[in-house]
Amino acid sequence: MTDHTVASFDEELNEMRSKVVQMANIVNTQLQNSLTALQDRNSELAEKVRLTDQLLDDLDSDVERSAVEFIARRAPVAVDLREIIAIIRISNTLERIGDYAKNFAKRLDVLLETDSIRSSERLLSHMVDITSKMVTDVIDAYIRRDIDLALEIWHRDQEIDAIYNTMFRELLTYMMEHPHYITTATHMLFIAKNIERAGDHATNIAEMAYYIATGKALDMERPKKDKSHLAAAPDVEE
Repeated sequence: MTDHTVASFDEELNEMRSKVVQMANIVNTQLQNSLTALQDRNSELAEKVRLTDQLLDDLDSDVERSAVEFIARRAPVAVDLREIIAIIRISNTLERIGDYAKNFAKRLDVLLETDSIRSSERLLSHMVDITSKMVTDVIDAYIRRDIDLALEIWHRDQEIDAIYNTMFRELLTYMMEHPHYITTATHMLFIAKNIERAGDHATNIAEMAYYIATGKALDMERPKKDKSHLAAAPDVEE
C-alpha cells in the first residue's frame, strides 16, 4: 500500500477503507442473524436485520460521496485512482449483499409460521457460513493486496453453487412428495438463491481486489456450478 507525502491523503483513503471494513462486518452479522432467526424461530431478530439494513445504505452513500469528493480534490492517478473507483464498487456490492440478507429476513414472516425442513436448513446454514467467510476473506485480500487469496475466493464460489444445486433438487423433490410443504419449500428456494447471489457478489469483490493489486482484470472465465436452470422435475415413487 502506497504512503503519500501529504498525510491527509492517506488519512482520507484509510477512512474510506475503514468504512468498507465496517460494512463487511455488518453484512456478516446480517447474514448470520438471518440464519439464527430462522433456526431459533426468532421474529424479533429477523426484524432487527430488516431495520439494520438502513445503516448499510447510509454507509454506502457516505463512501460514495467521500470517494467522489476525493477524486475532485486530490486528482488521484494510477493505483490510487484504481482503488478509489474500486472502493465505490466494493461499497455498492456490500450494500447489495446486505439487501440479500434483508430479503432473507423478510421471508421469515412466513417461514416462522410454518413447519421447518431441517435438511434444507442445514444446507442453507452451510451456504451462509461459506458466504460470510468469503466476505471476511475478500475484504482482507483487498486491504492486504493479497492476489493469491483473491483468486482462492474467486474459485470458492463453486462450493456455494454446488450446495445450492443440491438444495434446489432436494426441495423440488420435497414439494412433490409433501405438497403441504410447498409454501415453506418455495420460500427456502428464494432464500437459497439470495445467498447464492451473495456469493456471486463476494466473487465480484475478489475480482476488484485482484484489479486493485495488479492493474489487470481477471481474464479467466468465472467458475460457475449453478445448474438449477437445467434441472428437470425429479421422479417420485408412487
